[in-house]
Amino acid sequence: MGHTLFEKIWETHAAAQTAGGSTLIAIDRVFLHERTGAAALKRMAEMNRAVRDPARVFAVMDHIVDTRPGRGDGTLMQGGEGFITETRAACRAAGITLFDVNNRDQGIVHVISPEQGIVLPGVTLVAPDSHTCTQGAFGALAWGIGSSEAEHAMVTGTLRLEKPKTMRVTFDGTLQSGVTAKDMILTLIASYGAGGGAGHVVEFAGETVRGFDMEARMTLCNMATEFSAMTGLIAPDTKTYEYLAGRTYAPAYFDDPYWAALKSDEDAEFDQEIVIDAGTIAPMVSWGTSPEHTIPVDGKVPHGPARTHEYTGLDAGVPLAGTPIDVAFIGSCTNSRISDLRRAARLLDGRTIAPSIKKAMVVPGSLSVKRQAEAEGLDKVFLAAGFEWRMSGCSLCFYAGGEGFPEGSRTISSTNRNFEGRQGPGIKTHIASPETVAASALAGAIADPREYMRQEEAAA
Repeated sequence: MGHTLFEKIWETHAAAQTAGGSTLIAIDRVFLHERTGAAALKRMAEMNRAVRDPARVFAVMDHIVDTRPGRGDGTLMQGGEGFITETRAACRAAGITLFDVNNRDQGIVHVISPEQGIVLPGVTLVAPDSHTCTQGAFGALAWGIGSSEAEHAMVTGTLRLEKPKTMRVTFDGTLQSGVTAKDMILTLIASYGAGGGAGHVVEFAGETVRGFDMEARMTLCNMATEFSAMTGLIAPDTKTYEYLAGRTYAPAYFDDPYWAALKSDEDAEFDQEIVIDAGTIAPMVSWGTSPEHTIPVDGKVPHGPARTHEYTGLDAGVPLAGTPIDVAFIGSCTNSRISDLRRAARLLDGRTIAPSIKKAMVVPGSLSVKRQAEAEGLDKVFLAAGFEWRMSGCSLCFYAGGEGFPEGSRTISSTNRNFEGRQGPGIKTHIASPETVAASALAGAIADPREYMRQEEAAA
């Protein structure tokens, strides 16, 4: 019997079996951020333990950094300056590469790791952030860990794991206009539940996935954690290697037999298989307080938990489209790359957001993305439409204090989570693709981006 992609990576990284039956897995890369990095490094120093191989450990300022134009050297979060200054000092002492607040390569960890060629096919990569699974798009085994696990990985180069089960999710068919990778992953979660991937590594496969560029693949893998999977991954191919070629930390060539073998064998067996016709997927928007509370934008709110209806203020049976919104947000490790910004800007070009919108923001995923967008004039499109154009960082993907949306606002957001209070006290978050966020900002209410696309086609 053949092996899955996951099994091949697992077996090449299995260092030892423990007495309890778990496996010590060799860790190739560790990525830290300022919310937890300093604490981990400080505890290691207190116990007189050093980073085993500083060249394999990286850190970034991204979670709580100020993203306002002309930002200084810190954060708006009360007490947050300590996280930044302590991380800076700890990284310097440990000899770790740090992408500091105003380093030209700074950005969200899961955006800059691929940009720099830090993640590579077949490696194991961990970070104290649940969306580390984003980097599985490169055929890497990448997953989120806790701070104490980060310490263990940095000191020993290994982590102890129970071997997860395998699942293959196959998307075949051609996407409709206006439908994206974000809509695909939301469809999966809505169809099989937020716990549907629990205990599994999910391999995304099929002709739809193979047709994606790397940025769309990253969006798909990003929300594997919202499916409760350990991680998501996609077999690397020519597109993967072309994307990584010339990156700072990537090798010059990808002709090693190990890379050529990074795919699931034809006779490999998965513990679970799911097949979805991508051609049937519509633009998706969440209506409740979990990513599984998601329906097509032209659908009606279903019956859900009473608390969810109470919090969102949406009754069962009402159309989701047309629900007034107050705030529009484009950003996060899910949808802040150059292709995301291009698609949203294309829809906004020559249009202005509704007067009822209290705040609209675009936060590029990295300073590199920001520079590229500005070189293409996308910043001018967003500004003319009424959006703020920000510096890079996690920003208001989650509420860390310091900066926030007006309390109780209803937000349409390209982020990944719509939990109660995720974006601030009383904020009602509807997660969607960048196109749907842009369309809704124009309408002042949840709107179908295909309507604006049809207008463009008719005008042409």
